[in-house]
Amino acid sequence: MKSKSILLIIIIILIGVWYTSIPQEEEFELPIFTPADLRPTLVHPSLVGKTEHTIPDFSFINQDSILVTQETVAGKIYVVDFFFTSCPSICIDLTKNLQLVQEAFKEDDNILILSHSVDPTNDTVARLKKYAEIYHIDSKKWFLLRGSIEDITKMAQLGYFAIAAVDNHDQSELIHTENVILVDQNGKIRGIYNGTSSIDVGYLIADIKKLKN
Repeated sequence: MKSKSILLIIIIILIGVWYTSIPQEEEFELPIFTPADLRPTLVHPSLVGKTEHTIPDFSFINQDSILVTQETVAGKIYVVDFFFTSCPSICIDLTKNLQLVQEAFKEDDNILILSHSVDPTNDTVARLKKYAEIYHIDSKKWFLLRGSIEDITKMAQLGYFAIAAVDNHDQSELIHTENVILVDQNGKIRGIYNGTSSIDVGYLIADIKKLKN
């Protein structure tokens, strides 16, 4: 009887040793994107090869005439896109898909969305406000931003790498991109997604949840 008990204890110990020796699945950690990680066409010549990048300071006005700066998003996770209210094509899909992000994190004040208008001449504060009403945008969570086209283009090129970065960008050409950027609590880019794809936006939502943990 005693030998059976000893044998049972040995078996239990061996099972424990075997289980702990199995490689545990590591949780996938989101990458931190720097200029060195991106396609050269998306990186301004002044930043090519750099292995460190943090979103630079910014200052824009939202649909409620409130100033939004880097202090507004400090310590928060946020999603970035570029649009204009009269856009008849991809911007509509972008906005509808970002509604899914808004809904997924509607109770979380630490998740924000920043949509930059690339047509500030026509996208006045009043027009942005109307757009927000049409698409049921929560102005406490989702900011529709306007500023000079120079500043918007600078952020798109040098901050978020959302568009092809060249020195001679024609300011009269509106920035048109389906890219949606995920930025973490430290101002680092953690993901780039096709905002017109509901599948990609599903990945975006999942990645936001990973950053929260």
